[in-house]
Amino acid sequence: MTDTGKRQRRSVDGVLLLDKPVGCTSNAALQAVKRLYQAAKAGHTGSLDPLASGLLPICLGMATKLSGWLLNADKTYRFTCRLGMTTTTGDAEGEVVTIRPVELLNRAQIEMAMQRFTGMIEQIPPMYSALKREGQPLYKLARRGIEVEREPRQVMVHALRLLRWEGEELECELHCSKGTYVRTLAADLGEVLGCGAHISALRRTAVAPYDAARMVTLDALHEQAEQGLAALDEWLLPLDSTVAQWPAVRVRSESAFYLRQGQPVLAPHAPTRGWVRLYEGEQHFLGIGEILDDGRVALRRLLAG
Repeated sequence: MTDTGKRQRRSVDGVLLLDKPVGCTSNAALQAVKRLYQAAKAGHTGSLDPLASGLLPICLGMATKLSGWLLNADKTYRFTCRLGMTTTTGDAEGEVVTIRPVELLNRAQIEMAMQRFTGMIEQIPPMYSALKREGQPLYKLARRGIEVEREPRQVMVHALRLLRWEGEELECELHCSKGTYVRTLAADLGEVLGCGAHISALRRTAVAPYDAARMVTLDALHEQAEQGLAALDEWLLPLDSTVAQWPAVRVRSESAFYLRQGQPVLAPHAPTRGWVRLYEGEQHFLGIGEILDDGRVALRRLLAG
């Protein structure tokens, strides 16, 4: 029997820069946006812990085909690190494990310790993470009191800056590669300082190429929804915004035809290597292209007819 009360899902394409609130899971935020937009298809681009707030790009429709590039993008965070206390989860939601005195420190000591966590570093993923072992997320094992060995992973920390230091609190800004665990970084920093630490607040402010300037809250979206779907759609960014940092390559209609058939073509003014945004003419976004060794460009992901 058909549920006549069920809303009709629509085809809508674009990227929404959601300001995820504290206390909400990334999936719950995604489902709320999907319902508001009555979208047939939606996905987010990398989870934020319930404790964390900030930038959660949500891809609607065809934009989901580009979510992988955002998953692999660099991220920027602001976080508050509470010195002198470690927890089971590495953040304020976990149970306290140790309490240690915070010895007299100065800013130079703190910044010197932070320098040890810049560049290519190794991290051991926390047990309270979504990584899987034999199909089981590690956090489910951790909740049962089971701890398993984890292999260290290399991540890139482009910058780690001390913004504020007051007593037992450090406020920092982190610019890092995908896969970086901020909780692990804070815990490791605490150990270097000799007192332990955990994350007490965490906010994501950028997911390349996006920053916080165009973020919108769920509350604001609910208010906008009262004006209709067209008003909500004003918050959506175009598909090509996901790769706005890549060079743009424009081809004529004849070349676009061959690209759609899976045949590489020569394109004027194309770079000599790497990934590009492909357009038919000036504005019609075709999708993602890659420059081949012979200088031709191949269409790797078609996003428009």
